[in-house]
Amino acid sequence: MKRPRFLPDNFTLAMIATVIAASFFPCHGQGEIIFNNVTHVAVSLLFFLHGAKLSREAVIAGITHWRLHLLVMLCTFALFPLLGLLLKPVLTPLVTPDLYLGILFLCMLPSTVQSSIAFTAAARGNVPAAICSASASNLFGIFLTPVLVGLLTSAQMAGGSPLDSALQIALQLLLPFIAGQIARRWIGGWVERNKALTRLVDQGSILLVVYTAFSEAVGQGLWHDVSWATLAGLMVVNALLLGLVMFISAQAARRLGFNREDRIAIVFCGSKKSLASGVPMAKVLFAGGALGAVVLPLMLFHQLQLMVCAVLAQRYAKEVD
Repeated sequence: MKRPRFLPDNFTLAMIATVIAASFFPCHGQGEIIFNNVTHVAVSLLFFLHGAKLSREAVIAGITHWRLHLLVMLCTFALFPLLGLLLKPVLTPLVTPDLYLGILFLCMLPSTVQSSIAFTAAARGNVPAAICSASASNLFGIFLTPVLVGLLTSAQMAGGSPLDSALQIALQLLLPFIAGQIARRWIGGWVERNKALTRLVDQGSILLVVYTAFSEAVGQGLWHDVSWATLAGLMVVNALLLGLVMFISAQAARRLGFNREDRIAIVFCGSKKSLASGVPMAKVLFAGGALGAVVLPLMLFHQLQLMVCAVLAQRYAKEVD
């Protein structure tokens, strides 16, 4: 049967099903411990495979575009947080304080890797630069995100300094990535030939993290505090943030004299936020806090950025064709 056009993609449907399952059948007690351990292993395996898949040649080819990478970093770690703070008078009437904390956390996260590269390629942009820029954003984010969270939301952080949080995140994300890079010479070809495995681990680890996070949030009364009107307000906030960053990054890239291929990479890498990195970071930085409310803005933003960027990539590609 032909798939109805109005249906979302399979991953989106799986994520919706995961949230529903966590809402009605949350894990607790010994089950929660088991799920947390399995999730930790799955996330570490995901970053190991990313390390094994990333070509050193592609990184070297992209490093020469240092101006492009600098602009992407500024959009990711300076423009987003600045907008989150400046728009607080507009955002707070639309969402609860815990959801606003989640929006600020979203603003401090690194860019995505896979979707940034995929959309840049689909739009006929500078793919090597996108690979380097998105990967560097994730590596720097392991240290920058905890520091930014510590500076801007220190009252809501879990116990421990931003440095301690960065070290915990590095152990879970950076160490497996480095191990994957070291193992690339032996398993890199196999990983490239089995891309479905990376996608399965990628999506599976995110679903596990979402399930454990929402199980904890349901126990804290998440759905008693979040109404349909609040969810609608959250979507408006996400759309506002995404639209502003895309517009500002595109205008900055044009005024700084970047060519068309570079501008595409800047828009796609500079406007995205990583769900794969963000949810494990939230579990470390906000352990024992309102985790579900912190993660919810990121989940909605993730779906919104995919839909908007898919349309934008098609538009860019048609211009070339």
